[in-house]
Amino acid sequence: MDGTVLVADDDRTIRTVLTQALTRAGCRVHATSSLTTLMRWVAEGRGDAIITDVRMPDGNGLEMLPKIAADRPGLPVIVISAQNTILTAIRAEQAAAFDYLPKPFDLPELMKRVARALEARGGGAAPGAAADDMDLEELPLIGRTPAMQALFRDVARLLHSDLPVLIGGASGVGKSLIARTIHDLSDRRALPYVTVTSADLADADGLARLVSRSRGGTVVFDEVGDLDRDAQMRAVRMIDAPGDPAPRFLATSQRTLTGDGEGLRADLYYRLAGTTVEVPSLSARIDDIPHLAAHFLAAAERSGQPSRVLSPGAVEFLCAHGWPGNVRQLKNLVRRLGLTARGTEITRAEVEAALAGQPGGEPPAVAGDGGTLVASVADHLRRYFDLHGDTMPPPGLYARILREIELPLIEIALDATGGNQARCADLLGINRNTLRKKITDLDIRVTRRRKLM
Repeated sequence: MDGTVLVADDDRTIRTVLTQALTRAGCRVHATSSLTTLMRWVAEGRGDAIITDVRMPDGNGLEMLPKIAADRPGLPVIVISAQNTILTAIRAEQAAAFDYLPKPFDLPELMKRVARALEARGGGAAPGAAADDMDLEELPLIGRTPAMQALFRDVARLLHSDLPVLIGGASGVGKSLIARTIHDLSDRRALPYVTVTSADLADADGLARLVSRSRGGTVVFDEVGDLDRDAQMRAVRMIDAPGDPAPRFLATSQRTLTGDGEGLRADLYYRLAGTTVEVPSLSARIDDIPHLAAHFLAAAERSGQPSRVLSPGAVEFLCAHGWPGNVRQLKNLVRRLGLTARGTEITRAEVEAALAGQPGGEPPAVAGDGGTLVASVADHLRRYFDLHGDTMPPPGLYARILREIELPLIEIALDATGGNQARCADLLGINRNTLRKKITDLDIRVTRRRKLM
């Protein structure tokens, strides 16, 4: 890589690691813990790309993006943040950030994105429309897991497109919330949001009524696979002749839909599935459970319920549950515990008692259990290809995917063996020197915390 990279982060360790990695890659680096200093460098014409954190001691990195774009059009900015909510991803997209990565991030992946930023310098897009005054912080779309971060990026990229979107996922994962978010944060947010049912499409006049109601807003076919064949045929007609102004079409389904005509007409499937988004089940994002539970308790407290926190044992039990009802089930349980708990701290025994009468589902799936890992990887790859539309992803996909799987495998194996590299190598079935090389290449820190960032 060739170029000068400006790094702004209040974490000295991150500044040091990024400086060393970028310098080794051939870049010149200026690093600071101050947004004021970063903006002075930008005004002076320094830098060919920027890496900035969001929360800084003297301001918000995202709020600086419009000024950077005005002062230095085309200067690519990569945003990194520990604020792992959909709001951060969306604001980064709307502020025309070149890229966004949540913390903790994969250093080799960040280096690849810096290389792309340096290649693309000068071709930055104009800032997108800023979010309106909605209370976006109330959106319960939170998650630090890779599955949720991928979903956040997908939604952020789709906001201002006119493409139809098919939103899949099990019951209770938040498909309707994703659809509403796409509408509420898009350019159509001031226009109607219309949810279509079979009754709306029961007769030919239903199409005219729906077009009239939508007025160029968003039309959502909720659980589209449940529509009968006649309703599906009318939905096809509506999409083909939507009127003027044309609405945007979204659809949700908890069933896996294909274009083979089973459950859904092929012509309707191909009209809706131009872009697909899969909302992960709660069992696929176990590390998000404590954060979701804390969010629901805080929301309950704001509505007048007593202040409650979960004990470590309660959190452990929640994470071990199968959650067949997904986020909706977790929300209802936590809100009930907030009312019925005897003390400020909700105990494990209280959680066990509350879940005793509910279906437990299967415990969180592990690799090799019914092909769960294979299905998850397949879903991820389909979504990745869908986002590229008619073009192919950049070359090197095979190595990139293997690296994404290899990193968490080695981290979890190291954690399971207490950081003992000899035992870890034996567990993985690889040579110890090979393990050491992979730890170095993947930037894994074998100490109290598995990752450096």
